[in-house]
Amino acid sequence: MTDPSGELPHQEPGLEELLERYAMLRDTIQGLEAEREALGAQLKAALASGERAETELYRAVLKVSRRVEYPLERFREVFGDAAALEVATVDRKKADALAGAGDLDPERLRELGVVREIQVLTLQPKTR
Repeated sequence: MTDPSGELPHQEPGLEELLERYAMLRDTIQGLEAEREALGAQLKAALASGERAETELYRAVLKVSRRVEYPLERFREVFGDAAALEVATVDRKKADALAGAGDLDPERLRELGVVREIQVLTLQPKTR
C-alpha cells in the first residue's frame, strides 16, 4: 500500500547509523572541548597579566570561584569520629600517588580497593 501523499515512509535509522552519528558527535565534542580548554588557558594567562579581551558581544573577565571545604581534623574534633567517617571520601588518585611515593603499601592498597561495574558506551577504533 502506498501513501496517497506520495511521500516515502519514515524509516528509523539502524544501529550502524546510530553508532556512526554517535561517534561523529563524540569526536566533534571532544575536539571542541580540547580547543576550548586550550583557548581558556591562554585567555586566563593573558587576563592575569593585565591584558583585556573583548569582542562585539563578549568581554573576558577573570572571576574568583570559592568552594567550601572542611578540614578533616577540625571536622572530627567538632562533630566526632562517626560523623567524620560518614562524610569522608578517599581520593583514588591521591591514594595511588601516596602508594607510588612509598607512603602507603601498594599491595595492601590494591587489596583494599573495591571495583564497581557500570555500563559505559565506548567506541573502539577498527584500525590498530
